[in-house]
Amino acid sequence: MEFIKTVNDVVQYVLGLGPSVMLPIMIFIIALIFRVKIGEAIRSGITIGIAMIGVNLVIGVLSDNIGPAAQEMVKRFGLNLTIVDAGWPAAAAAAWAAPVAALIIPICLVVNLLLVVIKFTKTVDIDIWNYWHFVASASTAYVVTGGNWGISIIAAIINEVIVLKIADKTAPIVSEFYGLEGITLPTTSTDAYGLLGIPIGYGISKIPGLNKINISSDTIQKRFGIFGEPMMMGVFIGILLGVLAGYDVGKVCQLAMSLGAVMFLMPRMVKILMEGLVPISEAAKEFLSTRFKGREIYLGLDAALTTGHPANLATGLLLVPITLLVAVILPGNKVLPFGDLATIPFYVSLIVGSRKGNIFHSVLTGTVVIAIGLLLATNFAPVHTQMMEGVGNKLVEQGTTISSLDVGGNVIHWVILKLSELYQSIAG
Repeated sequence: MEFIKTVNDVVQYVLGLGPSVMLPIMIFIIALIFRVKIGEAIRSGITIGIAMIGVNLVIGVLSDNIGPAAQEMVKRFGLNLTIVDAGWPAAAAAAWAAPVAALIIPICLVVNLLLVVIKFTKTVDIDIWNYWHFVASASTAYVVTGGNWGISIIAAIINEVIVLKIADKTAPIVSEFYGLEGITLPTTSTDAYGLLGIPIGYGISKIPGLNKINISSDTIQKRFGIFGEPMMMGVFIGILLGVLAGYDVGKVCQLAMSLGAVMFLMPRMVKILMEGLVPISEAAKEFLSTRFKGREIYLGLDAALTTGHPANLATGLLLVPITLLVAVILPGNKVLPFGDLATIPFYVSLIVGSRKGNIFHSVLTGTVVIAIGLLLATNFAPVHTQMMEGVGNKLVEQGTTISSLDVGGNVIHWVILKLSELYQSIAG
């Protein structure tokens, strides 16, 4: 047990460095495996690390501005919801606190490779950072079963298997809409919301009347010229959010400029990320094609690659006030959305892609999916709060019940929660 604790501490330390450090290291190692020259491997790793810093800076601007605006909307409209959405960083910290966490990364890596060999999946998931989602499922099962390691590991594998299949099935969306050929998105939150959202979006697109409406970033720009550019969409959405928050003119302008900057900068950060990935991707294709002749193999990467698309960002930002409204009027919901509002663009990536960038259909679909997510997060809250006990979360220490849209509102995690509860009830 002491060895496992030591391994767990090392793993948590490395992961604590964040994706801007961890990802370049992993990319460098993977590049060498795929026989990329050392100099080029170093350059790719550093480029990707710099790009991740840029992406995180932009997300930080988004979070720093969306958070206070959401708080003001809550105060202004007197929202009274008893469960706080603590956001994915808090959920990730809780996941890694579980004793079983250190085993999940090597186990899931081996499982992934075995599934590729037996042709169950085409995705080689090299996005090690987002393995924390698999750890979250293990942590959920660990709490529910009172520390059953076997069930916890099985829970993580179930999550992984579902995500790999969704990633395979949605590869055409990622390739055709986002232009990321040979790339899939095995990010659990993205796949879970896509799992619900893709069929819901398809249904919405068949409703008479609604099926005639197509509002995309391209059509907006063609119709409104400069005022339809992504940065201008960000400015207009910022004005809308500022007005809803009751800001004065100065603060409305600050929020508008910040969201305009997000819409302008995010695509450029993703472009830098892709610059670093191209040599690895090409080498991987050549390497894998020689070892898996006649087979199509995908590289699984972070859904951050898709968040730079104007339609994705616009949909995510428009869903911020809608999510707050839905939280208030939705019967049975007790979750106050907050921590994960800035990461909605991640949740709608596959939805937007499946709707081919139709912002109108994507927002309608996102509204339905987030409503479902809020109900799941409400149900998940007691276990979610238990997961976060002892990890230094101030909200939990103050006696607040918490959940998150990323884990609690995630249908894959929720199914694993229910399977764990079923096992526990049977096992007694």
